[in-house]
Amino acid sequence: MRIVSLSKGKPKDYQWKEKHETSAIGKTPVKELFLKKDAIEGDGVANTDFHGGIDRALCLYPYEHYEKWQKAFNRTFMLPSFGENISTTNMTEKEIYIGDVFAIGETIVEVTQGRVPCSTISKFNGEDQLLKKVFQTNHTGYFFRVLKEGTINLQSEIQLVERKQSELSVWEATDIILHKLKDIEAMEKLLNVSGLSQEWTEILEKRLKNKQKPIDN
Repeated sequence: MRIVSLSKGKPKDYQWKEKHETSAIGKTPVKELFLKKDAIEGDGVANTDFHGGIDRALCLYPYEHYEKWQKAFNRTFMLPSFGENISTTNMTEKEIYIGDVFAIGETIVEVTQGRVPCSTISKFNGEDQLLKKVFQTNHTGYFFRVLKEGTINLQSEIQLVERKQSELSVWEATDIILHKLKDIEAMEKLLNVSGLSQEWTEILEKRLKNKQKPIDN
């Protein structure tokens, strides 16, 4: 596991397809980040419904996906094209599990949920089909909560401190949230995972409340 890039940035105004929008997806590469419990110092979000907060303080996008998208769209995607704060190697959604705790530099962080992709990804990169493909593949990236504040830099080591469970990876958890809306067993399994974000907990509780288990004959 190795840090490839670190980025931060405040919301900016954009003109996308003749429509004015504000987003913080356009971040600037930096040499270090100071992670606080509720945010990254000098970073910001525009839409607090889907970004930011204690359970989404740090956003990671796997570096391996850049090559995939570059081949798919026959173009270069410059880091950080997906609005991430950190991009790393060997930490894809299938390799990392909800609840995983990592030591990165001075900090301790915990994986809380996958990232729910939105149209900003396509608009910012000028690729109408990008959101659809990110959604289909669950190559969304994911979020951490900060358990111990501190600084991380491009040379910081990444160490797995604790793996609480090895049944539901970030990829599998994201698949449940995005695609398995009627799979009661899968939703119940994810709901019981320690470290899951409050947002995804509430989503699952609401979905399960509105469904009944099938009767075995």
